[in-house]
Formats: sequence, structure tokens, C-alpha cells
Amino acid sequence: MFSRRLAVAGVTALIMAALGGCSGDTGGTHTSAGNHVRTVDDTPTPSPDTVSGLRDEIRHVSAVTTRATRPHLVRRCTDATRRVTHTRRTGSGKRRSVRTWHTTEHYQRCAKVRQGTETYRRVTRPERWCVRLDDVDGNRSHDDTWYRVTHTTYNDALAAHDRARLRFSPLSTGC
Repeated sequence: MFSRRLAVAGVTALIMAALGGCSGDTGGTHTSAGNHVRTVDDTPTPSPDTVSGLRDEIRHVSAVTTRATRPHLVRRCTDATRRVTHTRRTGSGKRRSVRTWHTTEHYQRCAKVRQGTETYRRVTRPERWCVRLDDVDGNRSHDDTWYRVTHTTYNDALAAHDRARLRFSPLSTGC
């Protein structure tokens, strides 16, 4: 049973290697003589998550924070000792002997303990940058679509004129 599986796996690997070697390069055409002619495209194809459209409106949603408290933890250390057993073995066979002795090891036992409370700023709503597009991907029926974008994309949209064509990769839809 195992040898049959091994044989099938070997044949499958051979077929995949043969087909992989014949696949060649992408982005070209083959002529009838078998020569490979590479075609160069000047415009890169956009990734499927890229959208384009006319700039309609931009919006910056500022972060909202609130004061909150949490336990303040400090590191407390105390001196401690523990008894350590040492063993030494010598010889072999009938002449084997074991010597055991004990020592006291000093160390520090540390733990985080609560000491009052501390206040901090808790973010209740994160900062967001949004852009609204018309004619999304050339479709006139897709107007007024909001996209959440990065800060740099927002700055680019802010610098662009109204109704200018923008192309970017949004973080998510909606604002």
C-alpha cells in the first residue's frame, strides 16, 4: 500500500516538473516557428484591489480619546535563599562512588505588585482618512462611494483638484 502511494507521488512529481519546464515565460506570444517573441506593455495592469474615479469629497475623522484608569504595577524584589543539592559521580563498575553536598544559593525573587492606579488616554475612535469618488472604475452608476485610505493617499487627494481622476488602493469601503 505504501509503495503504491510512493510510486503515484513520484509519477505526479515527474509530470509536474515536465509541465513546469514547458510553461516558459509569461507576457509573450509564440510564433509558428516556435520562437518566443516578448511583448512589452507600457501601462502596468492595476491590482484587483485598486479603484479609480473622480474626486468628489474628502473627510478627515479625528481620533476620540478619553481618560481611563488602570492598576499601576511596580516591580518588587526581595532577597531569598534556596538549598541546592550537588552530585558528583566518579569511577565505574564496582569502584563507582557518588559524592553529594548541599549549598545555599542567594537570589532575588521579583514580582509585579499593584501600587495605586494610573491614568492614561484610551482611544475610543481611531483616526481615519476618507475619500469619496464618483464614476468608480468608469461606471457612472457608482457615484458617491466612500473609501477609507491611508494618510498619504488622503494628502494626494487633498492636493488634487475637484473632479480630478484618482487611482488608489483603499483600506476598506465606507467611512
